[in-house]
Amino acid sequence: MHSQVHDTIAAVWRAESPRIVAVVMRRVQDLGVAEELAQDALVAALERWPLDGLPDKPAAWLMTVAQNRALDHLRHRQMSAARHEELARDLDAQEALIVPDFVDALDAARQDPIGDDLLRLIFTACHPVLSTDARVALTLKLLGGLSTHEIARACLVSEPTVAQRIVRAKRSLSEAKVPFELPRAPALGERLASVLEVVYLIFNEGYTATTGQDWMRPALCQEALRLGRLLADLAPQEAEVHGLLALMEIQASRMAARTDAQGEPILLNDQDRSRWDHALIEQGLAALARAEALGQTARSYRLQAEIAACHARAARPQDTDWHRMAGLYAELMRVAPSPVVELNRAVAVSMAEGPAAGLRIVDTLLSDKALQRYHWLFAVQADLLDKLGRAEAAREAYLKAASLAGNEREKALLLQRADR
Repeated sequence: MHSQVHDTIAAVWRAESPRIVAVVMRRVQDLGVAEELAQDALVAALERWPLDGLPDKPAAWLMTVAQNRALDHLRHRQMSAARHEELARDLDAQEALIVPDFVDALDAARQDPIGDDLLRLIFTACHPVLSTDARVALTLKLLGGLSTHEIARACLVSEPTVAQRIVRAKRSLSEAKVPFELPRAPALGERLASVLEVVYLIFNEGYTATTGQDWMRPALCQEALRLGRLLADLAPQEAEVHGLLALMEIQASRMAARTDAQGEPILLNDQDRSRWDHALIEQGLAALARAEALGQTARSYRLQAEIAACHARAARPQDTDWHRMAGLYAELMRVAPSPVVELNRAVAVSMAEGPAAGLRIVDTLLSDKALQRYHWLFAVQADLLDKLGRAEAAREAYLKAASLAGNEREKALLLQRADR
């Protein structure tokens, strides 16, 4: 019984901790303190729920306890700054003294274009005082609820590196006294690129989980989509915002077709496309059209959305315009070069020109240090070797990919292909 309660606590905490931290942060205006108070609520749940049973509304219980902890913190801080005998004389005066220190910040928050604490938390975590890597790591932890291990895999760096980035980021925000607010122009535009990057990393973790028994974590995808739509309302004249939203909506449209009845992964070309969410595809294509209509130079997310649209517009895998897709990946390599983009280009080239052409690109990536722990590099290599009839080499590559895969479903799929 206790095990079930602890599992429930873990699940609720993972889903709700970003909101809890964000709401508490609005009250206390200090990220480190907000995290500590939110953690206090988690500890209280671990102590009380096994004894008292699960509350009717677990998320609301955690939020209430965290906010009470925040009020206690503010009261204690106020009492430390004022004469105790004056506060004790009138408890109502004590409460009145707590509020003025924070009323300006709260009023400013209410006047922001979008009244969303999670969005404010993203922009706070993406403050220019932090490096880009630190912004990504901190926001993934706070907003995505990801572990250090998951962030390390998502960013292709070591766990100690991620842990150091997060600690230093929180210290830097505290020392710089970064306010909890939605920035005004031009600071809004300056921070937007990092925010978009973080939102898409959260989406990707939901779309293909780096670890665990489940291939997907739909709640993270939904959170990223929600934040993407908020951003589109916030910055309607930014093509990249609409490009990111289009990309996420088109990709999310495939989620129902990405697993079978047992939860096993189904790769793109094997999916039943009638199970794709065509209403979501239409939303994504409309967002892409809005991005294109702005007439701005195509950048990373819009190009990726155009690639996703090539799949979405094809009724069957063989109808996919692989030549156009290979060209789009080449343009993406020019705009935002990375070894992962080049690996995806290899797949598109293999479909357009044959597996040998794709394998030549993959061979150039095998020595890339950033990809040495990236299992999809070896999975793609294995697939192309298999298509070329090099069965033993393909099997070895599949086994290599499986040994690197952190997700249990992916590992099982790769081992299955190696056996085949």
